[in-house]
Amino acid sequence: MIYSPAACCRLSTTQRLDMAEPLRIDFPHRQAAHCESGVTANLLSHQGIDMSEATAFGMGGGLFFAYLPFIRLNHLPLVTYRGAAGCLLKQFSRIQGFTLVQQTFSDPERAMAALDRKLADSVPVGLQTGVFWLPYFPKALRFHFNAHNLVVYGKRGDDYLISDPVFPEPVTCPAHDLAKARFAAGALAPKGKMYHFTHVDRAFDQRRAIVKGIETVCRMMIASPFPLIGIKGMRFLAGRLERWPKRLGGEKADLHLGHVVRMQEEIGTGGGGFRFMYATFLQESSLRLQDDRLNVCATGLIEAGDRWRTFAAMAARICKKREKPGDSYESAAEHIRHCATLEEQVFTSLQGWVRQVA
Repeated sequence: MIYSPAACCRLSTTQRLDMAEPLRIDFPHRQAAHCESGVTANLLSHQGIDMSEATAFGMGGGLFFAYLPFIRLNHLPLVTYRGAAGCLLKQFSRIQGFTLVQQTFSDPERAMAALDRKLADSVPVGLQTGVFWLPYFPKALRFHFNAHNLVVYGKRGDDYLISDPVFPEPVTCPAHDLAKARFAAGALAPKGKMYHFTHVDRAFDQRRAIVKGIETVCRMMIASPFPLIGIKGMRFLAGRLERWPKRLGGEKADLHLGHVVRMQEEIGTGGGGFRFMYATFLQESSLRLQDDRLNVCATGLIEAGDRWRTFAAMAARICKKREKPGDSYESAAEHIRHCATLEEQVFTSLQGWVRQVA
């Protein structure tokens, strides 16, 4: 598809009529660590459900790991510490009493018109966008990542009012730029994706949602037969990583190692951060269900998160040629294997818990 900036912003007089006056929906903006869980928690809060980002992340089955060398991001193998874009929202759409409507578009003009109609109906709308084209991001932080989620909750003139959960305060974005971000090309192209909840049961079965969310993560982390996913994927990455200097050469090995760290620490909250967030979900669930077994599992996952952060610090030193005694590719690989062992213990315990309470 050829992107045309003019086409993105050409709305007919009728389509623009509803937006002639400033429009602002009363929407609860809260800063979050990760865009999709933050958007989900904020959309549900707008619907009257007081939900933390950690609980949204946990109920949505957001924790994950995969090393996928056949998928390239900026010409480097994809490493992901969370579920695929949209999987968290999809999990919530399966909760009894929840209805989520999602749309994609082939035409930017129709996509922007559809957004305006929802705003005119006082419906805040979630969007999937490309970070590179959002002008309110500092230039140093713009990169070609097309699975960034945000909420549009109003319009003033030609500027949209945006609740972007990675920012402390709401921001604005010109229509031209937002349209461009909605139709960014490349991997994970958003294709104008927009979504909103049409119905949410405020009395939904939280216990069942917690159990299902944990069950989903356990299945992916320890029960997947695919060797590049979950605990197996961590060990596979460790084996590859320690061979990179010989297989790729020093400079290219450092490029790959730096990419692993960047995916861990800069894309969303990354490896350690996602583990800490999921541990918070387990702690909150322990209180909700009055079950201390979840709190014990949270402690184990915090330890894994700490180990991921230790790995990241070592890897960064290696890439910057600022090694300390003991820093090496082999040692970095052992850190990942230790993370795998810790997480295997946690999710095996959680899987047993699910079987007991389900």
